[in-house]
Amino acid sequence: MARLHEYQAKALLSRGGITVPRGNPADSPEVAAKVASDLGCPVVVKIQAWTTGRAALGGVGFADTPEEAAALAQKMLDMKVGQFPVEQVLIEEQMPPKRELFVSLTIDGKNRQPMLLISTAGGSGVEDRAGQVATVPCDVHTGPDRDTITTFLARTDLGKDVQNRITDTLAQVFDVAKTVEATSLEINPLAVMDDGSIVALDCRCTIDDYAVFRHPELGIEIARELDHPPTKLERIAYTVEQDDHRGTFFFAQMATTAKPGSKGLAGFHGAGGGGSMMSMDAITNEGFTIANFTDTSGNPSAAKVYRAARIILSQPDLCGYFGSGSGVASQEQFWSAYGLAKAFLELDITIPVVVRLGGNAEDRAVDILHAAAKSLRVPVEGYKKTDPPAKIAQRFASLVAENDATIWTPRKPRVPEFVESNHAMSFPITGGMVWIDTNAWPASKDAIMQHSSGLFKDDNGTPALTIEAEDFKSKDSECVMCEVECRNAGVDGFFVQLDVLGL
Repeated sequence: MARLHEYQAKALLSRGGITVPRGNPADSPEVAAKVASDLGCPVVVKIQAWTTGRAALGGVGFADTPEEAAALAQKMLDMKVGQFPVEQVLIEEQMPPKRELFVSLTIDGKNRQPMLLISTAGGSGVEDRAGQVATVPCDVHTGPDRDTITTFLARTDLGKDVQNRITDTLAQVFDVAKTVEATSLEINPLAVMDDGSIVALDCRCTIDDYAVFRHPELGIEIARELDHPPTKLERIAYTVEQDDHRGTFFFAQMATTAKPGSKGLAGFHGAGGGGSMMSMDAITNEGFTIANFTDTSGNPSAAKVYRAARIILSQPDLCGYFGSGSGVASQEQFWSAYGLAKAFLELDITIPVVVRLGGNAEDRAVDILHAAAKSLRVPVEGYKKTDPPAKIAQRFASLVAENDATIWTPRKPRVPEFVESNHAMSFPITGGMVWIDTNAWPASKDAIMQHSSGLFKDDNGTPALTIEAEDFKSKDSECVMCEVECRNAGVDGFFVQLDVLGL
């Protein structure tokens, strides 16, 4: 899901005809003071961060003057939520409510329709006040069932006019959510003011990931449910996912430094959500801090797994690379192994690697990793589905301990000298280029033709494609396989250049 900040969600409500407090976001004390001055009234200052309990964190404050608003903004912009800085605050006019309601629109998976939850006593403890809460089914074409709302509100002490305004507002909430294809829209509180008007004082809204491309007007940079502004690496990873739809790739940074008392910062690479969660528990139980959550699953290409590994290894201070996910993944694990092996070889990895590739062709996958490990200075160990995460996490801890507290420093990948030389031939692939050293061709051609799934042939002493160049562009995985197999066999002269834009 893609979350919107409060000020963004309120802008949607306003465009949908729902009253919200006057205000604007600010990214500096100076802008905060200007917004407060323009409003010309006491204001509330709120951090714009994807977290609950902002008031308890010190992320909500009240100011009577622009100077006080600036001071509050300065204090809040110095805050971190988790490990990520607050980059914006919202400055709004203060609007003390007479009464607070809670409204939440979600997609009910069981009933396969939108559902409105309404409480006339605010949102605090709503789970425990069933008698004060109405659940209103919504038709996807006509909106919430007005009879259900009317019956519920009639049992309250709210005046008839207020009841009617609330009913109209709920219909507008549905329309707003439908327009932007929101998976949830929560207003807490929806305030009844002294004059009987209805005002949305706070709002949380998430958009369906798969609908984001239809709504460029929302300015959603990354369709991910992160608890922080997207980092540089998350932006790069999201681009990789958008550019290659073979399998899935999810990357989120979790920590940039190891917790006090931790054994170190571990790069994490899972495959499959449930198995990844179990594996993260295993590595955490061994005393490590997890630097990131990464998932490549659904039969990802070797190129996609390679790019995922490159992004994981762009994080500094890692003590090791731990990969483990589902034990029975329905994907050809040898493609993942080729992608990982290429990344480890190219970066000449110097921290221990433990990877569990349970699933289809896992024997071949483990053999690929172990063959690549012979060229590396550190252990790279592959495991199968019969090896539980707890066991390999213990092994990971032992290898990290034996590596003399070495930590990872990101580096550029190694590129063979013949690349872009006058004795190199190149063949475009999607997102990169395949390079062949023509000087080495007489000695390397047999291995290249053997390991490239028949993509290359010898044409009077020079390398040539056996298929049309356009068809060849999608053969990046086969080329990665060829490079790794040639390298494991000690054959040089074949290299796959895979771009990772932004690294």
